[in-house]
Amino acid sequence: MAAGPDPNIGRDLLGGQFQILQKIGSGGMGSVYKAAQPAMSRMVAVKILHPKLANRKDLVSRFRREARAMSHLTHPNTVKVLLYGELEDGSLYIVMEYLEGKNLNQVVRKEGPLPVERAIPILIQVCGALQEAHMQGIVHRDLKPENIFLSTNGGLKDYPKVLDFGLAKVTERELRPGSVMLTQEGMVFGTPEFMSPEQAQGKVLDARSDIYSLATILYEVLTGKLPFEARTPMEYIQHHVTRNPIPLDERVPGKQFPPGLGVVLGKALEKRPEDRFESAAEFADALKPFAGGAGKGYTAMMPKSANAVLEQAAKQHAAALQANKAPAASPFKSPAKTVKMVQQPPAPAARPAPAPAPLAKAPAKAETKPLLLVGIAAGCLIAGILITIVAMRLFQG
Repeated sequence: MAAGPDPNIGRDLLGGQFQILQKIGSGGMGSVYKAAQPAMSRMVAVKILHPKLANRKDLVSRFRREARAMSHLTHPNTVKVLLYGELEDGSLYIVMEYLEGKNLNQVVRKEGPLPVERAIPILIQVCGALQEAHMQGIVHRDLKPENIFLSTNGGLKDYPKVLDFGLAKVTERELRPGSVMLTQEGMVFGTPEFMSPEQAQGKVLDARSDIYSLATILYEVLTGKLPFEARTPMEYIQHHVTRNPIPLDERVPGKQFPPGLGVVLGKALEKRPEDRFESAAEFADALKPFAGGAGKGYTAMMPKSANAVLEQAAKQHAAALQANKAPAASPFKSPAKTVKMVQQPPAPAARPAPAPAPLAKAPAKAETKPLLLVGIAAGCLIAGILITIVAMRLFQG
C-alpha cells in the first residue's frame, strides 16, 4: 500500500519562521526536510522526529541529545545547529544549516576509491571537528561515511561536515533532568562495519573509539573495501574484536600506497585503545605528511588546545630521538614496518621495558665536585683564622 503524501510538506513552523519545501532524507528516527527561512533569505534543513516515536523516552532523549551535543560545537567542519525544540503537536525538531553535495559513501560508490592526495585532507578536517567534540566530552560513536558530508564552502571543494550526533556519548553536564541515558555498559549501538573493538563488546568508550572508526572509514575510502572479509554484521563485529586488519598495501592487488601510510592506519586500528593515537589531533598530525601541500594549513583549524597537543607530541618525539640517538626521521615513514605493525597481534606484555637512561647518575657526580670545592674553601678559611690568632698572640707577647 502506497504511503500518503507527507503532511509536513508545505507546513509552516514556529509561526511562519520556516516553510518546509521538500523531503531530502529519512531514517528510523525521523525525516529531514529542506525549508525556507524568509526572514534570513536562506535555506535550512529541518529534522523532525517521527510523531509515533514521541512517547518513546529513550528515542526522545537521543533526539534531544543530538541537538544539545551539536549546539555546543562550533568547528567549521561540524554541521551547525541553528535551533531546536518542540512543535505545537509535540513533535521534536532540529533546524540545521542546509548543505548541498553528497556524503562520503555516495562519493566513493560513484567515483570509486579516492586518491590519497584527495582523501587525506578530507579526513584531517574531520579530525579537527572530532577534536573539538572530544574536548567537550562528546564522543560521536557512530562515525561512518554516510555521516561525513562533502559540500562546497566558499569555493572550497570536498569541504567535509560531520553529521548525526544522535548516538553521541555526552558528559553529565549535557544531560537535563529527566533525560534517559541512551546506552549502558554491556549494550552495543552503532554501525557494525565501523565500530571499535571496545564498542563491539559494549565497553565504556572514549575519544579513541572514534579514532578507530575514522581509520576504518579512511581505509574504505582509499581501497573501496573494509579492513576485514566478512559477510554479515555479526562477522564484522567479531573481526573487529579478534582479527587484525588486512594490511593496506595487500587489500587491493596491484595497488600501492605511500610508504608509512599503512603504519599510521595500523596504529589507529589497534585493538587496545591505549595503543592508538591519544587524540584526533595526533591522528591528524600523523596523516599530514601524506596530504601533500594541502595538509600544511590544517593545524590552524584545530582548537587551540589541540595545537598544544600537537606541539607537546612533537617535543616528546624530539626528546625521544635525542635520548636514543636515533636519526631525526618520522617513525611513520618506514615502509619496512608497515606489515609488521599491522599484522602483529597486540601483545602488551611483550613490549620491552625502557632501558635505564645511561646519564641517570650524572647529577650525583655533578654535585660531588662543588661540595669538594666548598669543603676546601672552608678549610682554608678556618686555617687562615687560626694562623691570624696565633700571630697576634706572638706579637703581643
